[in-house]
Amino acid sequence: MFALMQSTRLESLHLSVDPVSGLKAVIAIHNSRLGPALGGCRYLAYPNDESAVEDAIRLAQGMSYKAALAGLPQGGGVAVIVRPVHVENRGALFEAFGRCINQLDGRYITAIDSGTSVADMDCIAQQTQHVTSTTSAGDPAPHAAMGVFAGIRATAMARLGSDNLEGLRIAVQGLGNVGYALAEQLHAAGAELLVSDIDHGKVQLAMEQLNAHPIANDALLSTPCDILAPCGLGGVLNSHTVTQLRCSAVAGSANNQLTHLDVADQLERRGILYAPDYVINAGGLIYVSLKHRGEELTTITAHLSKISSRLTEVFAHAQAEKRSPARVADELAEKVLYR
Repeated sequence: MFALMQSTRLESLHLSVDPVSGLKAVIAIHNSRLGPALGGCRYLAYPNDESAVEDAIRLAQGMSYKAALAGLPQGGGVAVIVRPVHVENRGALFEAFGRCINQLDGRYITAIDSGTSVADMDCIAQQTQHVTSTTSAGDPAPHAAMGVFAGIRATAMARLGSDNLEGLRIAVQGLGNVGYALAEQLHAAGAELLVSDIDHGKVQLAMEQLNAHPIANDALLSTPCDILAPCGLGGVLNSHTVTQLRCSAVAGSANNQLTHLDVADQLERRGILYAPDYVINAGGLIYVSLKHRGEELTTITAHLSKISSRLTEVFAHAQAEKRSPARVADELAEKVLYR
């Protein structure tokens, strides 16, 4: 654990247990140089406790880099709640987690993420003010999707020579809140959608509403398309799956898409343009950060519009230096965090 903390330059790690509610939580604060750590709260089952801690640490690092390149006055942090096999009172569990957050005195601000909902954030808000994505603040998913959509257009311009998505085959892996909202925008832009999700109901809905073509989960990565958009959980791109890809670019909303930075080099060698995940998917963080600070929607929308230009900047540096955009983005973020 300490080796991973050192290699990722993690600032602090907090573990909490509440036997009454069944809460087992990890809060990882990666960097608070730019401001209080802000990041989502995941509520997922893990094979073991070590996996939950590792997930929190790596996600927190990504949040720091995301905030740095998005120009936000925030640090990076993430919470992971290990989902119990049986939960008697979900509300009580999240209230207990809210008390854990409150003990950090504002060093970490939580938000909605995989497995959590606005209702969960409302429960947390009963115990602490250091929470976003509540009913009053609004769901960040539509804004996250808006940023990814703009990033896909920038990626198409860089790789295919045009940001017109009409007629492009775009494979969306994962139809959660962000993935489905993105699919709606891609459909409106005239893209041909290929979709997969473990929830067959969501796939059916996309078929009916968006004229999407269903693809089996284990076949999507090897399906020919122009752009692959990973929008589920992370780790989808590894040394094996990259060899199966039949696309020109990868640009999606999922966090931690690469299992290792060397995978980005593999993509580069194969001529597949990779949009660094924490650059293209910054829309959700931008929304919750600025909303938490009381900014108006016009200000938030203006900040969201900068995602495509930042991504274009990363692509330009990568092309000039003949390196992976992922390595370029890391260096740009680290200059902000550690200058």
